[in-house]
Amino acid sequence: MNFIFFIIIGAVILDLLIGSVSSIMNIKSLKSEPPVGLEDVYDAEEYRHSQDYTRTQLRFGLVVGFFKVLLLLAFWFLGGFNYLDIEVRALGLNSIWTGVAFISFLSVINTVSSIPFDLYSTFVIEQKFGFNKTTYTTYIIDNIKKTILSAVIGIPLLIGILYFFENTGSLAWLYVWAFVVFVSFSIQVIAPVWIMPIFNKFTPLEDGELRDSIVGYVQNVKFAYSNIYVIDGSRRSAHSNAFFTGLGKTKRIALFDTLIEQLETNELVSVIAHEVGHSKKGHIILGMILSTVHMGIMLFLLSLMMENALLFEAFFMDETSIYASILFFAMLFTPLDLIISPLLQAISRRHEYQADKWAIDTTGHGSDLISGLKKLSAKNLANLSPHPMFVILNYSHPPLLNRIEAIKEQTGGKQ
Repeated sequence: MNFIFFIIIGAVILDLLIGSVSSIMNIKSLKSEPPVGLEDVYDAEEYRHSQDYTRTQLRFGLVVGFFKVLLLLAFWFLGGFNYLDIEVRALGLNSIWTGVAFISFLSVINTVSSIPFDLYSTFVIEQKFGFNKTTYTTYIIDNIKKTILSAVIGIPLLIGILYFFENTGSLAWLYVWAFVVFVSFSIQVIAPVWIMPIFNKFTPLEDGELRDSIVGYVQNVKFAYSNIYVIDGSRRSAHSNAFFTGLGKTKRIALFDTLIEQLETNELVSVIAHEVGHSKKGHIILGMILSTVHMGIMLFLLSLMMENALLFEAFFMDETSIYASILFFAMLFTPLDLIISPLLQAISRRHEYQADKWAIDTTGHGSDLISGLKKLSAKNLANLSPHPMFVILNYSHPPLLNRIEAIKEQTGGKQ
């Protein structure tokens, strides 16, 4: 055991403790009455239902978090990483394919250990609160598709990463960075056309009032897109969403069918206006830049720790390797991630306020956005009084009350 061992162990435990404390505080922050200003979101029974949903999800998250950490520590302390490394080396493959086998086996272990929790979440919790619409057959088929897709994309990506690290010298991290960025951008371009339709049906929004209203708005603000699609999200869940996907000619406006059922036309246009605001304000590009820079920094730091003897000693490994360096460094990076993640969440929440402001400025009012947000919160059983610490750590969007107050301030109290 060395100082790297204690850094990683400390970070893993600290991450668990911070997450657990924030969840417990969030449970304790649940109120018997909705916050002032949000009394009209739920009736009394619906509000209790939302509180139960939040409480159940948080308690379940605590159980999952503790189990995953215990599994990791047990596998680690019992020499699981070294045992697996010995076994894959015995296959007699070259170093790259040995790395693929090593990481693939760990991925399988992680996936299999998560299945019981995923099943419980989907078919017990989500079912109990009226969200789950998927069948066991659909669930199985979806997971088979995900496994195949992960292999089709992940294995070539991993091969490329290992190849560059093994063959391009001290600047390998730059080659890997360029390669990963290229693959990431390529996936964003092809995802709407080739990947997302594997799981959901994309149907062009039919002619009518809603399409005319959306087209009229996006033309007015000069937003370029290929088409407007409806996603059959109701096949799997009653949760709703709207988003843009793709780049360039593959950019699509996507609406869940559940969202269309839940909101009026003017409210849907306000939601679209909000999403357009993200694009017009440069949030999407900024997010891609931040992600790219973050990745570059990680890869550079990884190159400094590649096959570090102390790092491998911390994981009780007999031999060093590039493929295991990638995995172990990701865990060593945990302390920095504890700092970076809340900062990224804060940036995301700031962007949400800016997108709301864009929606107000371009539609001329905030009443439709407010009513839309309230309906979405109610339909998704949102927690109306989250604890500030939980928000800082986990919320990419501001709490509903904060968003409504900001909208009212923007409109001078006039909706």
